[in-house]
Amino acid sequence: MLDQPAMTPEPILVEDGEELSPTPEAAAARPVEWEISSDPVAYPDAIASMSETVAAIRGRGASERIWLLEHPSLFTAGTSARDADLFNPRGFPTYPAGRGGQWTYHGPGQRVAYLMLDLARPHGPVPPRDLRAYVHALEGWLIATLGRFGVKGETRDDRVGVWVVDSKTGHESKIAALGVRVTRWVSWHGVSLNVAPDLSAFEGIVPCGIREHGVTSLKDLGVDVDMATVDAALRDEWERAMGVI
Repeated sequence: MLDQPAMTPEPILVEDGEELSPTPEAAAARPVEWEISSDPVAYPDAIASMSETVAAIRGRGASERIWLLEHPSLFTAGTSARDADLFNPRGFPTYPAGRGGQWTYHGPGQRVAYLMLDLARPHGPVPPRDLRAYVHALEGWLIATLGRFGVKGETRDDRVGVWVVDSKTGHESKIAALGVRVTRWVSWHGVSLNVAPDLSAFEGIVPCGIREHGVTSLKDLGVDVDMATVDAALRDEWERAMGVI
């Protein structure tokens, strides 16, 4: 099976769902390697690096990897992206992403987390080969991280991502996006959290195809926090959720 979408409402694409039995080395639990890039990473370089890691995990039982980074300003198109949802008045580069979902903006001030994990084995509360549970775990991870900064993140059954609600107006804005791809049960791509990006950059697209809601960030919500602090919270909450600590 090639490029077969999973039967879930979440932004998932299974590139090759062949039921391969992992080698003993691949099935054994391994510590996750965390990597943080201090300089912006070009999107093609990120794709190439993730692809190499996925192949190494699947083929040689290499360590899993969570990569925290920022991209220069750009737009990426998921497998459901529509040309009509791209305006791009500033002429940002655009790239096909190969992940599920629609148009997404990446840029400075946004923390991107790419997760390359062997989903053929369990991860904390996530059973083996359960894509829906994996996506729900990612949402829970983001919500727990936001909670560290006094922000209540929420999910919605009819749309993906993590949302915050203005208590006075009831208006909902998206603060984090998800876009996942799975190749032979190894995940790549992941999530993005708006820490302090230029929110006007999102005006170049219809973010994730959703016209009726806005986009926000920690800074826009009055939370002034640096990226290193966000990174520490992301790692702590991931390890807490996965039973590492």
